Amino acid sequence: MKTILHTADSRGTANHGWLQSYHTFSFAGYHHPERHHFGVLRVLNDDTVAGGMGFGTHPHRDMEIISIPLEGDLKHQDNTGTAALIKHGDVQVMSAGTGIEHSEYNANADKTVKFLQIWVIPKVTGVPPRYQQISLKAEDRKNKLQQILSPNSEDQGVWIHQDAWFHLGSLDKGTALKYQLKDPQNNGVYAFLINGSLEVAGSHLTQRDGLGITDTHKFDLKASENSEILLMEVPMGLPRV
Repeated sequence: MKTILHTADSRGTANHGWLQSYHTFSFAGYHHPERHHFGVLRVLNDDTVAGGMGFGTHPHRDMEIISIPLEGDLKHQDNTGTAALIKHGDVQVMSAGTGIEHSEYNANADKTVKFLQIWVIPKVTGVPPRYQQISLKAEDRKNKLQQILSPNSEDQGVWIHQDAWFHLGSLDKGTALKYQLKDPQNNGVYAFLINGSLEVAGSHLTQRDGLGITDTHKFDLKASENSEILLMEVPMGLPRV
């Protein structure tokens, strides 16, 4: 097993006043020569948006874009005609494909919204743009791992054009779990600790730390205190262009 630890304070930062963003990987004005991606996981941004503010209409192409609100509500609109409110407990995915334009705003004027913005490089390009959103049941991740994303449209959670699986877990102190990779020959797992304190694959993580895990079939997790974690299993090889 190989691991690489990215502590919360080692991330890139951008403060635009209305937006405070932390970048695990190189993004926009933040460039880290050794942190461009983890396999096909290209972007992991931890964003806080001030009340009533947000991202104006902007384009994306050939990228799988996942939004996970951690606090507050996001208002989404795009040029496919989709308009939606994304709340804490929801997961949203856009397959940008041949091109999509969208905007995201804090739906509330009196409080901030916090969300994870994740980009995954797809295994195919030029697909028709698509949008999907689901609401999760918190009890389905209580002291266990809840699948929230997969490559299969008929499987649990949202789906994307990539052989990736995401899981959320909400673990009470002392809870121990094991994660078994779906495709250990090709995939690795990037663990992101949303809050708490957790032992993952032999490494101690605290709030907003990230850990890349490769060359293994499985690994252990144990909560040192009440914790919430996101596991992102993704192919380590980049698609051929």
